[in-house]
Amino acid sequence: MSRSIWVIAERGASGVSRTTKEILGKAGELAGEGGMTAVYCGADASGIAEELQRYGAGRVCLLVDGAFEHYNADQFVHALAALAREKDPEIILVPGSMNGRELAAALAAALGGGAVQECIDIRRDGDAVLADRAFLGGNLTAVVENRSEGPKVFSVRPKAFPLPAEDAGNAADIEEVTPVLREGGSRTKRVEFLADEGKTVNLTDADVIVSGGRGLGTAEGFDVIRELADVLGGAVGASRAVVDNGWISYPHQVGQTGKTVKPKLYIACGISGAIQHLAGMRTSDTIVAINKDENAPIFKVAHFGIVGDLFEVVPQLTARFREALQG
Repeated sequence: MSRSIWVIAERGASGVSRTTKEILGKAGELAGEGGMTAVYCGADASGIAEELQRYGAGRVCLLVDGAFEHYNADQFVHALAALAREKDPEIILVPGSMNGRELAAALAAALGGGAVQECIDIRRDGDAVLADRAFLGGNLTAVVENRSEGPKVFSVRPKAFPLPAEDAGNAADIEEVTPVLREGGSRTKRVEFLADEGKTVNLTDADVIVSGGRGLGTAEGFDVIRELADVLGGAVGASRAVVDNGWISYPHQVGQTGKTVKPKLYIACGISGAIQHLAGMRTSDTIVAINKDENAPIFKVAHFGIVGDLFEVVPQLTARFREALQG
């Protein structure tokens, strides 16, 4: 059996996505002598191969075609499945983004196997390949064996693995392959893309996140959250409840149906701590909770808790941080 590992590379806002880089580090550990290949689909691959090799890819396979200008499961899966049947990798790792989770499931189905989604660890146990999946808001972890006879597909949660060190001296074999496209074209058509108005939100990569919940009372309550986030050079997050209320846009949502984050510092303001929200942030390095309800579930996962009115506490924190950082 082939022991090679593929990492499906995903493009981020400024090159290869952070999650792709994290997976490259883990794939290097798993691959051993079988080797690890980064596979990228796109209309333009400028600079992609060089960046992938800097983060540990031993081989880079580029599938470049205008059909890949925007993500489209029909075309991406058809091309990747055709290549996988030819090359027969043992394991295929996919970033666990919204597109990545769809791609993992569809690719596994096309190859006659199954996908294990949103893994937080992947390892070998003899000939078996096992994955850890957190569920029920991260309160339980299941160990799952992927028994697919063909390539075993896994999607990986962002920040499940540390970012590998960048190595400018790493050399990779780079190959550009003519992709096998779906005959007759895609069955879906991109009609329109609506970008979120305002500042781009990058919660996944943020080292500091200040999040607001229902305790803010209104959309205007986010003013104190934004001010503290600006002082700390962080991003603004939110619970599902306030997004559902229309107080802030969906890209800010942290939780099971939003972003999974792992910043160095997570400050939860007026967030009770529903299981859905905890699933997206409980692995943060340091969690600070501010809530006037001393029995709020958020305090059970917080490293530091402040019981009080957030509209009194947060401005004081902002002032003290501004003084300390400017001093």
